[in-house]
Amino acid sequence: MHLDPERLIDTLVAGLRAHLAERGIAAPLLFGIRTGGVELAERLRTALGVVEPIGTLDISFHRDDDVRDGLDPQVRPSRIPVDPEGRDLVLVDDVLYTGRTVRAALNELFDYGRPRSVTLAVLVDRGGRELPIQADVLAERVVPAPGERVELRWPEG
Repeated sequence: MHLDPERLIDTLVAGLRAHLAERGIAAPLLFGIRTGGVELAERLRTALGVVEPIGTLDISFHRDDDVRDGLDPQVRPSRIPVDPEGRDLVLVDDVLYTGRTVRAALNELFDYGRPRSVTLAVLVDRGGRELPIQADVLAERVVPAPGERVELRWPEG
């Protein structure tokens, strides 16, 4: 299943603005999960007018399924430009599936400090959860056929 992320971004931005306003969060820090969430976090930063740079989380070290599934994860450093301790964070990813990526990202974040709050923002929720994790803000929920992948095609450039 191929989706166009461009048409979903406005929906996500509007939902995230409303969510942050409802919770009284004026200056969130944005963290993109490598790889799909990084471009999206940068887009959200610009759309929301967030001044501070985004953080980039590499979750390879915290994955619990890569080794089991025969994958050889390459661990790269996360980039944490602003201390998350006591701050309101927005964790950003493109597709939410089993919840394992988000769990690993939370572990990575908490290695750097204890945030005040974490909001999960995703473009697409494809169901199939294995862990009790859900998005606070999402642009679209899809139900792919069994075995079907969800792919977002970002424009080049």
